[in-house]
Amino acid sequence: MPNGQQVGKENSDHNLDDLAQKPLHSLTLPIVVHCYQGIEWSFCLFSGCNKESDELEWSDMGTHSQLMTTGSIKKNLISFAIPIFFGNLLQQLYQTIDSLVVGNFVSKEALAAISSITSLTMLLVGLFQGIFIGAGVVISRSFGEGNKESVQKAVHTTVALALISSFFLTIFGYRYAPVILSWMKTPPDVFFEAQTYIRIIFAGIASLVLYNTASGILQAVGDSKNPLKFLAVSALLNVVLDLIFVLKFNMGVAGVAYATIISQVVSTILSFRLLFTTSDQIRVEIRKIAIHRRFAAETLRLGIPSGIQNSVTSFANVILQYSINLFGASAIAGNGAFMRIQGFAFIPITAFALALTTFTGQNLGAREYERVRQAARFGIFFAMLIAEAIGLLMYFGAAPLITLFSRDAEVIFYGVQKAKISSLLLFPLALSHAMAGLYRGAGKSVVPMLVMLAVWCVFRIIFIQVGLAIYYDIRVVFWAYPVTWSISSIIFTIYYFAVDWMGQHSNERAAA
Repeated sequence: MPNGQQVGKENSDHNLDDLAQKPLHSLTLPIVVHCYQGIEWSFCLFSGCNKESDELEWSDMGTHSQLMTTGSIKKNLISFAIPIFFGNLLQQLYQTIDSLVVGNFVSKEALAAISSITSLTMLLVGLFQGIFIGAGVVISRSFGEGNKESVQKAVHTTVALALISSFFLTIFGYRYAPVILSWMKTPPDVFFEAQTYIRIIFAGIASLVLYNTASGILQAVGDSKNPLKFLAVSALLNVVLDLIFVLKFNMGVAGVAYATIISQVVSTILSFRLLFTTSDQIRVEIRKIAIHRRFAAETLRLGIPSGIQNSVTSFANVILQYSINLFGASAIAGNGAFMRIQGFAFIPITAFALALTTFTGQNLGAREYERVRQAARFGIFFAMLIAEAIGLLMYFGAAPLITLFSRDAEVIFYGVQKAKISSLLLFPLALSHAMAGLYRGAGKSVVPMLVMLAVWCVFRIIFIQVGLAIYYDIRVVFWAYPVTWSISSIIFTIYYFAVDWMGQHSNERAAA
C-alpha cells in the first residue's frame, strides 16, 4: 500500500476509535442540529422566506396550515401530497437502508429477522394508527368549518389518547411480541435476532405513536411540510447511526433497532416542540391535555373501524408471513427484500390517499360536494398512474434491485419471483387505498374496514390455505396479494357509484 494511503487509513482508524469513546448524545445532537438547519434552509430557498441573519434559529419554526375549501383542486391536492410523498420516500429509504446494511454487513438470517417482524409490528400498532386517522378527520372537519374551539378540543383529546395508547402498546408489545413470533413458526436460525429487534422496537414504540399523532394533527390542517422536515432529520440520523452501530460497534440487528428508535425520538421532539410553540389554533398546552368526551367518541367512531382494518389486514399478513416462513430463511429474506422495494410504489398511493382524506374532510365540512368529486377523480387516477409506472420499473429491474440486498442465489430467486407476480398489478392497490382514504374523509370508515376485512383478511387467508393444500408452492402466497387487491378495487368502485357516500342528499333534505 502506498504511504499516503497507509497514513489515510491510520487516521481514519484513529478517528473511528475516537468516535467510539464519545457518549451517544455528543454524536447525535450535532447531527440533528445540522440536519435540521440544512433542511430548513432548503425549504427557505424554495419558499422564498427572508432571513436577515446568517443563522437559522430553532424558534423560527411555524406551521403551514392550508385551507382546501377554496382555490385550485389539483394545486391543493398536489401541494399537500408532495411533502407527504417525499416524507414517505425518506421513510422508505431509511427502512431500505436498514435492510441493505443488515443484508450486506451482517447476514441473510439477520435480513430475514427484520423482514419477518414487519407484519407483526403493524398488527400491534395498526389499531392505534387507525384511531388517529379518525382524529385527523375530526380535526380537519372542525378546521374546514372554521370552529377554533372544536379544533383545540380535538387536538388535546388526540394527544391524550396517544399518551394512553403508547403506555399500553409498550407493555403489551414488549411482553407478547416474542410469543407471537413463536406462533408464526419463525425459523430457529432467525428467531433470536427477530426477538432482539422487536423487543427494542417496542421498548421505544411510544416515539412512533407520538410522532404519527403530531404529524396527523399537522396534516389535518393542511400542513404536510413540517412533518417532511422532521422526517428528513430522522431519516438522515437513522442512516448515520445505522452505519456507526453496525459497522463500527458490530451491534447487528440490535444496532439497527436502536438507530430506528433514536431517530424516531428526535422526530417526535421536533414535532411536539412545534405544537407547543406555534401560535396557530392547533397549539398544544400541557394543562389542556384531556379527554373531551364528545370528541373522543367521534374520534373512536371514525378511527376504530380504520384501526380494526389495519390490525385485521396485518393479522392476515402475519398469516402470510407464517406461510412464507415455512419455506425457510432464503424465502423470508427474498420476500422481505422485494417488499422494501415495493414500498416505493406505495409512496404515491399513501400520499394521495392522505391528501384525499384531508381534502374530503375539510370540503365536506364546508359542504363543497362538487370539489370532492373532482378531487376524487383526479387523485385516484394520478395515484394509479404513478404506482403502475413504478411497478413497471420494478418488473424489469427486479434482479439487480434484489441483488443490492443480498448476493445469495436463493434470496435473489425468491425476490425476483415475487416481483414478477406483484409488480404489474399495483393499479388496483392504488385504487383501493385512494378510495379508502376518500371514504374515511367522508366519515364512512366502516366501509373500507368491512371490505378489507372480508377481502384482504378472510378471503386472502382462505386463498392461501386452500391454495397451498392443492399446490404447495410459494407462488400461491405471492399471488394472494394482487388477487385480493383486484377484488377490493372492484367493490370500492361499485360503492362509489351506487351509494350517496358524501351524504349530500340527506343533508339537502335536512336543510329543506
